[in-house]
Amino acid sequence: MRSRDQILQEEGGLFPGLTYTEAVLKPAFNEAKTSLLPPMMAINKAHLIMLKDQGLVTSEQAKQIGSAIRGLDLEKLRQCEYTGQFEDLFFQVESELLEAAGDIAGNLHLARSRNDMGIAIYRIVLREKLQTTIRGGLALKSQLLTFAEEHADTLMIGYTHTQQAQPTTLAHYIMAVADSLDRDIRRLQAAYANCNRSSMGAAALTTSGFKISRERIQELLGFDELVYNSYDAIGGADYVGEIAAAVQLAGINLGRASQDFLLWCTQEFGVLRVADPYVQISSIMPQKRNPVSFEHMRSLLSSCVGNTQTVLTMMHNTPFGDIVDTEDDMQPYAWKALAVLDQMYRLLSCVIGTLDVNKEVLRKRTEASFATVTELADTLVRTDQLSFRKSHHIVSGVVKRALAEGLAANEIPLELVNEVALEVIGRKLLITPEEFRSSLDPVYFVNIRTLPGGPAPEEIRRTIADRRARQHEQETWLSAAQKRTTGALANLDAELEGWSAGQ
Repeated sequence: MRSRDQILQEEGGLFPGLTYTEAVLKPAFNEAKTSLLPPMMAINKAHLIMLKDQGLVTSEQAKQIGSAIRGLDLEKLRQCEYTGQFEDLFFQVESELLEAAGDIAGNLHLARSRNDMGIAIYRIVLREKLQTTIRGGLALKSQLLTFAEEHADTLMIGYTHTQQAQPTTLAHYIMAVADSLDRDIRRLQAAYANCNRSSMGAAALTTSGFKISRERIQELLGFDELVYNSYDAIGGADYVGEIAAAVQLAGINLGRASQDFLLWCTQEFGVLRVADPYVQISSIMPQKRNPVSFEHMRSLLSSCVGNTQTVLTMMHNTPFGDIVDTEDDMQPYAWKALAVLDQMYRLLSCVIGTLDVNKEVLRKRTEASFATVTELADTLVRTDQLSFRKSHHIVSGVVKRALAEGLAANEIPLELVNEVALEVIGRKLLITPEEFRSSLDPVYFVNIRTLPGGPAPEEIRRTIADRRARQHEQETWLSAAQKRTTGALANLDAELEGWSAGQ
């Protein structure tokens, strides 16, 4: 076992220790220079503009500091290696600003801390990634609506507990997926609203005695609101937890649908054929067309769920305050989860948009299935004034008799139904041959289910029109959010350029 002196000697004796550098500081530095540099620069610019507006630095000082900020070589910073000379990227940037502008650059840190800066940086990064993921989700939803429109009349069997249940349409199933996706998008929008709030001005945790304007920095950075309580601003982590929870549920929902699609690609189901760009062949079996795009979706969505669970687990039972558990070590898991969800949204959109559907197989399977017999039971209630339970008992007996005789549902004769009725209610039924045939027709089954949310083609088309209107609202919201944030950050450069031009 190494002694204390041996460890200190091997680790360098001074901060940062070699193992601490390898395990923590260097990975965090590399992540920061890749992902956090642009929002850090935006905060420097916004804070400087606010300081000038509040009279805390003179116009000449602001111009000098602004010139130093704009003169930073960001590409050089991105290429540099962690040496331990500076604790983190923030101090390296500050050092370069001091070198470029002199001691006055130190006033850029008036009334702020790495605490409120760090949270604001994370929020800026996350809001941008949320915008990207929501855009991917909306693109997928639009593709699903188009696909549903094409298959409003495509019969299929609906399943419960993995067993054939009732006739429906492919559009009805797809609209269920689209509505689930719509809820996921709305959850992401809600998470965005709580994320896009400014922590700036909270400083370490108690604000500052300098008369800064938190509202001005909020506006300059394109945030919609303040995180009002300064302790909450640096201590609350639910903004990223909410994102993780929303992404987790979205990944789970999409994974369930992907599992169905993969199953439907089997020869036994014979329903879907994935287009050539999204299948792979076997190295040994010449006949294989493996729909691996769906497999990758399922597995990668599971990884997405795992990353979000990591976020929530790292937050769990941590002190309510500024703590590293919710910062550099955790944030990349949220970024990765958002990126994977966006990629799967875009991939599924491509695969859905190029699928071939075997409508004939679906139709024949539905016609021969006993999935229609719920309507036979319903019809006997109408024609014979039976209670539903009595009608259900008759139809259950019919199904058992038909299965024993090897009959498909569309092969059942009315005579067999009357035989069972005689046993159950002591008489033949009043149902006509026409009514009987209709009650076992899956097209009839679907078409009369016109209640809101049902599979009738007219109701499906009405629902699609309604969802397209909601889609437009969400796209308008996203466009406005992107315009606000990108416009705000662009205006920072315009303001500083104006100073250089003497405006």
